[in-house]
Amino acid sequence: MVNRKILVVDDESDMRIFISTVVETMGIEPITAKNGPEALEKARADLPALVILDVMMPGIEDGLQTYRQFKREEKLCRIPIIMLSAIAKKTFFHSIRMLIPQDGTPLPEPEAYMEKPPDADELSRLIKSFLQKEN
Repeated sequence: MVNRKILVVDDESDMRIFISTVVETMGIEPITAKNGPEALEKARADLPALVILDVMMPGIEDGLQTYRQFKREEKLCRIPIIMLSAIAKKTFFHSIRMLIPQDGTPLPEPEAYMEKPPDADELSRLIKSFLQKEN
């Protein structure tokens, strides 16, 4: 059976509540985390079907570093990630290209990117599209 849980990672409680509510109204269980280390711990313990990850969180580029860690771990690298941020999409993708690991292999781009504040209907459609790909 496909895991129907979505990990919502954002340092702002209002945004975690908003996204979790969108996820719950779709009949999916949200798992929440307020920072990168907590997100990685929860993802390792209960592999979610999808991660919605804020880019700008406390710590130096915490969202980007968390994204990098997800993509480098064998157990987590295939989980689709929707990056969410107030920064412009072009700026974000430039930042991803600059995060080249020590082995020289560039990081893959995230499966999706949404600017804050996300539109609930657009977010729902995006989530549905990822969950349908899993089936």
